[in-house]
Amino acid sequence: MKGKVKFVETPRTDFFKVLRGRVNAYFDQNNIARTGDYRMVLKSVAMLTMYLAPFALVLTGWLPAWATLLCWVMMGLGVAGVGMSVMHDANHGAYSSNPVVNNIMGRTIYLLGGSRFTWKIQHNILHHTYTNIYGLDEDIHDKPILRLSPHGRLGFLHRYQHIYGFLLYGLATLGWSLNKDFVQLIRYSKNGLTQGSGGDPRVEMYKLIASKVFYYMLLMGLPLLITGYGFGWIFLGFLVMHFTSGLVLTTIFQLAHLVEDMEHPQPGEDGIIENGWAIHQLQTTSNFAKKNKILSWYVGGLNYQVEHHLFHNICHIHYSKIAPIVKQTAEEYGIAYHEMDTFWQALASHWRILRQIGQDNLVTS
Repeated sequence: MKGKVKFVETPRTDFFKVLRGRVNAYFDQNNIARTGDYRMVLKSVAMLTMYLAPFALVLTGWLPAWATLLCWVMMGLGVAGVGMSVMHDANHGAYSSNPVVNNIMGRTIYLLGGSRFTWKIQHNILHHTYTNIYGLDEDIHDKPILRLSPHGRLGFLHRYQHIYGFLLYGLATLGWSLNKDFVQLIRYSKNGLTQGSGGDPRVEMYKLIASKVFYYMLLMGLPLLITGYGFGWIFLGFLVMHFTSGLVLTTIFQLAHLVEDMEHPQPGEDGIIENGWAIHQLQTTSNFAKKNKILSWYVGGLNYQVEHHLFHNICHIHYSKIAPIVKQTAEEYGIAYHEMDTFWQALASHWRILRQIGQDNLVTS
């Protein structure tokens, strides 16, 4: 289906043209760069420290084995923080106006156990273009015993996914570090996305293997080599870190697209989505907890998903300023602007949708 789906707005409006003009005017009139500034540097230092400082403490071997688990928990929060607040902007080209800086900071994904190449295909191309379209947006693909789209396969166990779903979320980054990138790279090479993204399938596979060897030698091999902790404690800590990061990352991303009032459109036989791309983003994306400054800082503005999906090349430090422009323009054109006041409201809404999708095709499509 890739390449055959088109967004056709009927009747056609100038919504996105007007919105883009207003957002551009905000930056031009205030003489502000659309990319990051010193705040991104400070945040990068904070997030990388949250990840690497506890690991350095583990490597000293000074702590009792049980106490190292607290360090691994903090590392998990750091993994999620780096992923949401540093790597994410960089791989969208929004961290800095300098492509070299974006390239360097985007490669922090290797410290998290992931692949920059496959992530950019899945996230930048598939998810951001085909948001909530089953069969194209891999974020809502059928997972083992998880159904994340009303168009997905419905099984017996899915009726309980609102009970066990969050436990599976905790396995997300572990699977990412183990096999997900390999599965994706093989699939992308078969359907031409690897070549279309400027990669050679064989070269990318070699790079992927090398990055995984580096990651596991660093996170598990190094502690085994220079500390007195047994393999069991290090392996347990590694799992604790991944469960923490997986739970945080997956939950935050789910609150943007898998909550109530989100649409799950499917193209017709002609491959056409009867809507403009920008309006499609508003219909499939929701904000939450915009007034929570601490949360906004930690999640890299991912609670402003509407703004991010419309302007992914703008650094997240600007989202709170352009959000009123987006909301006002959407209201002028009669387009719903979805948002929830608190994190807990969004979490409850996601839980209800997870239960609903697990029981029947009840979500509006």
